[in-house]
Amino acid sequence: MALERTLSIVKPDAVAANATGRILAMFEEAGLRPIAIRTVRLTTEQAQAFYAVHTARPFFGDLVKFMTSGPVCVSVLEGENAIVRNREVMGPTDSKKAAAGTVRGRFGTDIEKNAVHGSDAPETAAVEVGFFFSGAELASLAR
Repeated sequence: MALERTLSIVKPDAVAANATGRILAMFEEAGLRPIAIRTVRLTTEQAQAFYAVHTARPFFGDLVKFMTSGPVCVSVLEGENAIVRNREVMGPTDSKKAAAGTVRGRFGTDIEKNAVHGSDAPETAAVEVGFFFSGAELASLAR
């Protein structure tokens, strides 16, 4: 198995619901260790840059508005097959289709207000981690 890093964002809806700690605990219980974490309030420009891959999609404006509506908690999760494991714990993008034991099933309400974001591939994870954290901020907990 491969030790990987992935980016996780607890979105404004879940931060406002005081669910950040419970969500991070779900990731930890699944074997993912937070090695860097911070709470930030994204500017419009930052949200547009982070979600630039979706610029041409009709939901882009609403996504940027939502992601700038309140603070988010960004973290780097490290563990065996972290990207796949993170996505399993998150559940499907549409919270209405997510199982009750997943983050989105427990804390999300719909396809937009779905509590969390997670990287979808190693290449994406590298870019997303670098967007929020410098190399010096990443302290591996691997043994």
